[in-house]
Amino acid sequence: MPLFRRPDGDVLKDLDPIRRMMPYLMPRRNDSVIYHISYIEVAEARAWLRNYNRNRGTQPRATLFHLLVHACAKMFYRRLAVNRFVAGGRIYQRKGVWISFAAKIDLTDDAPLATVKLNFPENETFDECVKRITEAIHEGRSGRNSRIDREVRFLTKLPGPLLRMVIAAGEWLDRWNLLPGSMIDPDPMYTSMFLANLGSLNIDSAYHHLYEYGTCGVFGAVGTVKKITRMDRGERQHTCDVLQINWTLDERINDAFYYHQSMAMVREFMENPGRYFATSSPAPEETMEAQRSRAASKALKSGDPVIG
Repeated sequence: MPLFRRPDGDVLKDLDPIRRMMPYLMPRRNDSVIYHISYIEVAEARAWLRNYNRNRGTQPRATLFHLLVHACAKMFYRRLAVNRFVAGGRIYQRKGVWISFAAKIDLTDDAPLATVKLNFPENETFDECVKRITEAIHEGRSGRNSRIDREVRFLTKLPGPLLRMVIAAGEWLDRWNLLPGSMIDPDPMYTSMFLANLGSLNIDSAYHHLYEYGTCGVFGAVGTVKKITRMDRGERQHTCDVLQINWTLDERINDAFYYHQSMAMVREFMENPGRYFATSSPAPEETMEAQRSRAASKALKSGDPVIG
């Protein structure tokens, strides 16, 4: 048992012994990586978003990326075992759902990235989600330095050996649960998931590594929408628009099957937004079991590839 409690998570005591051993067998995130691909058909989502935006007036316009972030946040509340992390050789259940993402300040080669981290309440509506994400992106692109920007700028002025000592001290504090919450809360690498919207830069498909720094065990690289030919359930070919997401996942948190079911739930939400997402009131709780059942059934029929 750890000597101190973490501000961002609770240690899990009743895990399977093999699961508890995995952080010691694979001490680094990139020792335990799983690669997974999701193909999401977006025709219904695009139609739903067109209708949604038509009624928005001058309010922020919603995109597929807003929908994806909202779907991922809802998934975390229904699949709690994805929202975990490893620190100091122990597995923790994260407190709250946090999603980080990066946005280019300008579409030039040397333009810096503005990184955003947001907490997502369980009953947040899609309207509220779109508003907060849009405001956070505008703030990031405004050029105003955040607290993290100021801290990084200060640290990079230190001599290399001293900077290594500071980083090593931070890692030691984190390992022993002594890193204060005031340092964890604004840090985008202490997050449930990190999403890279590569499609907004016309980058079609890529995987991203997991960072050893922080506690992020789920990284999604979002590509562009493209046409592919698929087989339907009647074994007939059809052409459809799909959004490809390449996931990089920490196997120490959970196994490939659990991840597959969780990402299948994200796909189900994305492909049927009108069924699941409220725009001005929370989704009815009585539909949760039906959501799980439909997502699991679709996952087993879809055959999305899992590599790892």
